[in-house]
Amino acid sequence: MKKIKVLHVAEAAGGVERYLQSLFKYSDNREVENILVCSQNFDQQKFQNLVSRIIVLNMSHDINIKNDIKVERALRHIIKKEKPNVVYGHSSKAGAFVRIADLGIRNRVVYNPHGWAFNMRQSAMKKNMYVWIEKILSLFCNKIICISQAERESALFNKICKESKLEVISNGIDLKEIEMTLPQDRKHLGIPENAFVIGQVGRLSKQKAPEIFVNAARIIKQKIPNAFFLLVGDGEQRIQIEKLINKYELTN
Repeated sequence: MKKIKVLHVAEAAGGVERYLQSLFKYSDNREVENILVCSQNFDQQKFQNLVSRIIVLNMSHDINIKNDIKVERALRHIIKKEKPNVVYGHSSKAGAFVRIADLGIRNRVVYNPHGWAFNMRQSAMKKNMYVWIEKILSLFCNKIICISQAERESALFNKICKESKLEVISNGIDLKEIEMTLPQDRKHLGIPENAFVIGQVGRLSKQKAPEIFVNAARIIKQKIPNAFFLLVGDGEQRIQIEKLINKYELTN
């Protein structure tokens, strides 16, 4: 039986990187050949034994017309050379690259925004710009994968595309990765048994707004002294967030 060849294109690391690791790990390589085209920000070692091939392109997260044109040309060349059955774009920037680079080529195009760009904190003008970009580019793909029902409803509310083009495939958890994890109880963390505990799990980056959680902790602590807070994650804003925690005297 001939394998289905899928060319995955991803620019943003972090959550997308982890998503792809699970997707490839549980993909049936007897039926599917996965090829990864990723940015320089990816940890290639994580994917060495998960995909048949890794191709690295120098992609910028922000709009950089000169660099973006180079990426589009290189990606179109890769698509023509590899002749995949499916081209799968992950996140907004890579999704745009894929749908433009694949114009006129006979295959299937799938796009997964991994969270709509227009739902992030930004000005109304920028939000509207992202909505219109998504509306236009939705014309050039066969399916859009939503990682939650809320993401699908957001697409419908903003009239991104026809309902029939949207499919919900919820994010999963790789239970095998946490089978050997040792749980930490309140005693180990120094938290009283009768305390209120509030937690946030996520990357410490601008997109996840961890400073809002810290600000909320400061306000709640004033009203509920017996409240404790757990912030689980890491990222480029870690030092900044730790300074904010110290500033509000919430370290303990």
